[in-house]
Amino acid sequence: MLRPHTPRASFRALIATACCAVLGAGLLAGAGSAAAEQDKGTPTKAAAGSKVVGYFTEWGVYDRNYHVKNVDTSGSADKLTHINYAFGNVQGGKCTMGDAYAATDKAYTADQSVDGVADTWDQDLRGNFNQLRKLKKKHPDLKVLWSFGGWTWSGGFTEAAKNPAAFAQSCYDLVENSKWADVFDGIDIDWEYPNACGLTCDTSGREAYKSLMSAVRSKFGANNLVTAAIPADAETGGKIDAADYAGAAQYVDWYNPMTYDYFGAWDAKGPTAPHSPLTSYSGIPKESWNSEGTIKKLKGLGVPAEKLLLGIGFYGRGWTGVTQKEPGGTATGPAAGKYEQGIDDYKELKTKCPANGTVGGTAYAHCGNNWWSYDTPATIAGKMDYKNQQGLGGTFFWELSGDTSNGELIKAIN
Repeated sequence: MLRPHTPRASFRALIATACCAVLGAGLLAGAGSAAAEQDKGTPTKAAAGSKVVGYFTEWGVYDRNYHVKNVDTSGSADKLTHINYAFGNVQGGKCTMGDAYAATDKAYTADQSVDGVADTWDQDLRGNFNQLRKLKKKHPDLKVLWSFGGWTWSGGFTEAAKNPAAFAQSCYDLVENSKWADVFDGIDIDWEYPNACGLTCDTSGREAYKSLMSAVRSKFGANNLVTAAIPADAETGGKIDAADYAGAAQYVDWYNPMTYDYFGAWDAKGPTAPHSPLTSYSGIPKESWNSEGTIKKLKGLGVPAEKLLLGIGFYGRGWTGVTQKEPGGTATGPAAGKYEQGIDDYKELKTKCPANGTVGGTAYAHCGNNWWSYDTPATIAGKMDYKNQQGLGGTFFWELSGDTSNGELIKAIN
């Protein structure tokens, strides 16, 4: 079973303690819902092959101290076509706020703000949403989608599947709220996983996903983007087979198959294996668990290549107690990471455990008794060659704060 990307899972601990604030009342001056809709217009859709979609995590503004301004100062905003803002919650079958304090209320000083202007106590919208508005003003071609669900917050989709129209209406009402309607250009659905098990298990049936995505598209219409993160398990009878992703493809602008986290230190004793191999290789623990296998599976089911984006992880996964340099070694448990066990950002790993080998189109590193796997600018370049050869719609990655301060990895994507 494919595992979640742990930064999503670690959000469980954060939301238990994060402060949430009541949203300010009233509309932005001179901006009613109709005006906001007019200002937004029809989202410009990047040509097939050129999309670069990066996740911005709502909780990154806390321990990671990563803010919307960093997207600009790193140069990433110039390289991105779209940002997925992660995550909105799904509760009681409806879209709801995640951390309202981070999203709409956190006050930014002048030096923290995208445009150098400090928030005031009486303005109607602060937080990440206001900073994203400023980022879009500075980079007019950049589009932002609000992503709902993720590993921790997917449980509400089971109830949503019972009344897709009500779910879609709740999402539309929240995303298109008149206070921030100009911030978002659409919605991203991250259900982990339809008719399968993630943090919780769903038994809504194989057709439920198609019905839900149809309702979302119907409500959001042609002037908003509708996208979805989907599983990468290409095994016969695996998570891709559990739902009708091919049938639902007509309702999405593109899919983000999560072609990372195939392997990791949740298998505490190994064998060691790169978490995001592009291709299979001799000794891989599961033959089909690689990006090429996932893309081949989805295309074979009838999902158009231009609606598939290749997923890249801006992080590594690792084990400790490893004596063998090459993949396939045994371990004693997860390696220590900066924020949690078994995972660390590329910006940390590139210096503390530099890559010294490649396999399956990605990199690995053996330093001391630790073994890590992660993508580097060189291996990302190889993955971009594959993306172009396959005619895929572009690239997406998890997530922006894992890159270096000067955007080393996103530059390799471009």
